[in-house]
Amino acid sequence: MFTRREWLHTTAAAGAAVSLNPRMLEALRPQDLITRAVPSTGELLPIIGLGSSATFRRVAGSDDVAALREVLKTFTENGATVFDTAPSYGESEEVSGRLAAEMGITDRIFWATKVNVVGRGGGSADPERARAQIERSFGYFGVDAIDLIQVHNLGDPPTQVGILEELKAEGRIRYLGITSTSKRQYEALGKAMVDYPLDFIGIDYAVDNTSAADEIFPIAMDQGIGVLVYVPFGRSRLFQRASGQEVPQWAAGFGATSWAQFFLKFAAAHPAVTCVTPATSQARHMLDNIGAAKGGLPDEDEQARMVEVVEALPAAPRRRG
Repeated sequence: MFTRREWLHTTAAAGAAVSLNPRMLEALRPQDLITRAVPSTGELLPIIGLGSSATFRRVAGSDDVAALREVLKTFTENGATVFDTAPSYGESEEVSGRLAAEMGITDRIFWATKVNVVGRGGGSADPERARAQIERSFGYFGVDAIDLIQVHNLGDPPTQVGILEELKAEGRIRYLGITSTSKRQYEALGKAMVDYPLDFIGIDYAVDNTSAADEIFPIAMDQGIGVLVYVPFGRSRLFQRASGQEVPQWAAGFGATSWAQFFLKFAAAHPAVTCVTPATSQARHMLDNIGAAKGGLPDEDEQARMVEVVEALPAAPRRRG
């Protein structure tokens, strides 16, 4: 028997009702999305989701969020489910929750958010402040159970993981985890993955940033922990490097016809990865990203070749400080 949520996830309509390239729509419409199982339960999730940092966050803080409505429409109508956000991403939680309610798609979304009331300097988390932050997330999403809450940036795991364990035992959250996008924290992250009963981690991983594959992914596979990949485009670094360059023709063999799909398919190809969550505030980019969950994924030889392609690209221009 399917729950209502599972039924909605499996029957999400294909095709986006937005003004997009008709050839792109036709290419994406008939195929199913590639999925990966959550190690702790076997639940299947599409390998491409949506993040809400970067441009999504900036638009969420503006007066006009119509573009985000179209992003979420494209996201759900093409079968994607995992939406990653955080209280620290400005208005992203509040705006996405409101738009989803207005559009009637709240139950189609796998809501993944975070908790962290510890400052950048570290220290102990105030349990009451952490609980209050979590309750605000519940209010924004309008759900009885949040799919995933992770401790953001390894903020005081003893306190904040403990709170998430309580919520999971009460049935208020389905999965719990920890995130980090700093290599300086990898050692501590690896220890936390062994010490705590985690369902997920969130971590940075990209074709030009593969340290996690050596240091973290083996632990995840050994411990049965799912992986959400963040910043698969190196924020905007990879697009800057590929600007003016053609996607290698041989990448079409596993279905990559754009640089976004090239980068996303690399990130999704590692067997430890459950879902990749690139952020965007444009529906056409959302649809292109979902295309990375169609067709095939590169094998190990092709992944090595992809790394070589990116290594040969020009370096990204340095930002002025």
